[in-house]
Amino acid sequence: MSAAGRRPQILIVEDEVALTTMLRYNLEKQGFRVEEAVDGQEALLRLTENVPDLVLLDWMLPVVSGIEICRQIRRRPATQNLPVIMLTARTEEADSIRGLNIGADDYITKPFSMDNLLARVRALLRRAATVPVKGQLEFHDLRMDLSTHRVSRNGRMIHLGPTEFRLLQFLMQRPGHVFSRQEVLNAVWGRDLHVEPRTVDVHIRRLRKALNGEGELDVVRTVRAAGYALDTEPV
Repeated sequence: MSAAGRRPQILIVEDEVALTTMLRYNLEKQGFRVEEAVDGQEALLRLTENVPDLVLLDWMLPVVSGIEICRQIRRRPATQNLPVIMLTARTEEADSIRGLNIGADDYITKPFSMDNLLARVRALLRRAATVPVKGQLEFHDLRMDLSTHRVSRNGRMIHLGPTEFRLLQFLMQRPGHVFSRQEVLNAVWGRDLHVEPRTVDVHIRRLRKALNGEGELDVVRTVRAAGYALDTEPV
C-alpha cells in the first residue's frame, strides 16, 4: 500500500494517553509517521480526510466503539482494504473472534510487548504491499483481478478485506489442492508471525459469507482434520 520511498503512516485510535505516547514513540523510532485519534468520532473524521496505511484500533472507545469503527472502515470503498489491528483488553476467545468477524485483520491483547506489535504491523504492511500488480485468476465462476484488486462472481462484485483477498488469492493459485491451516498461515500471515490456527477458521467463514450468494455453490471446501481447498466437488 505504501509507495516506494514514503514512510508508512499509522493512525492510532486509543483513549489511553500513556499508551498512545508509548506507541507513537516506538513507531516513530522505527520510521513510521503517526497520527492520533482519542475517540471513535475523531477517528472517522481523520479517515475521511486522509487514509493511512494501517490503523491501530482500540476496542473500547468513547463516543463510537472500535467495533463500529471497524464496521464502517469495511463499508467505505476508500478504506475497505485498509489493514486494521484491534487492541483489546478482552482475553476471551469469543471476543477475539468477534473482532475478526467484524473485519479486523489481526488483534493483540493488552498488555502486549512492543516487539510483538511491531512485528504484526510490519507483517500486515508487507502483505498489503506485495499483492501482484497485474494479472487475473479464475476458478469456476470466480474472477480475481490483481491489478484492480477486484473480485467478482457471475458478474457480481464481491467486497473482501485485505486478509480475505490474500486468502482467496492463495487458494485460487492452486484450486483443488488441500492446504493445512499451517500452510495457509505461513502463506497468508507469514512464517515470522505467531497467529493462532483458529484465526484461519474465522477468515474462512468470512470468505465464505462474502463469496456465496443465495443458491450459489460453496466453492470453499473444508476437509476434516486436513484443511481447506477451493473446489467444486462435494465433500
